[in-house]
Amino acid sequence: MLRISLQRFAQHGNRIGCAFWLVMDNQHRVKMVAENFQIRPARVEDVPIILQLIRDLATYERAPDEVTATEEQLVDVLFGERPAAEVLLAFEAELPVGFAVYFYNFSTWLGRAGLYLEDLFVKPEKRGKGYGRALLVELAKIARDRGCGRMEWAVLNWNEPAIKFYRALGAKPMNEWTVFRLTRDEIASLANSE
Repeated sequence: MLRISLQRFAQHGNRIGCAFWLVMDNQHRVKMVAENFQIRPARVEDVPIILQLIRDLATYERAPDEVTATEEQLVDVLFGERPAAEVLLAFEAELPVGFAVYFYNFSTWLGRAGLYLEDLFVKPEKRGKGYGRALLVELAKIARDRGCGRMEWAVLNWNEPAIKFYRALGAKPMNEWTVFRLTRDEIASLANSE
């Protein structure tokens, strides 16, 4: 269970006001997130930013040549008639520093929707400032407010910093599960089979 709270805190010194977000984790550690940090839902005009963050994530995950998404595709799948996912963008001083891409799945056992986090990424040079945690707090609020029964995501086995980060939040790995995937060609082959 996440025990994370965000509080607004203002500190004044020598007549200069400086505002911070205090982010407290489940081990009672506090990080200050600067006031010039902002999280907001993506808008259609943000598609170039989203695509660049996707490319940055692919580079971090050692697969920079695997991104085939285009701006046109993202406009359609994120902001078209039937959006497939939603995006939160994180900004520091109006510069994009990270994002979270999520959608809803369903648990037959719980009889409730769940929030599935497809991607969470903060630029490496901006890590350690509480931005990733702040994105997850915002996602937890969305999941809570929309009545989700759980939040789930996958992490690469070699990504020890992310695994440690998620464990510190109270998230637990689902070691008894194995992820399976069909690519477009395999989907077409299966769909065309008898």
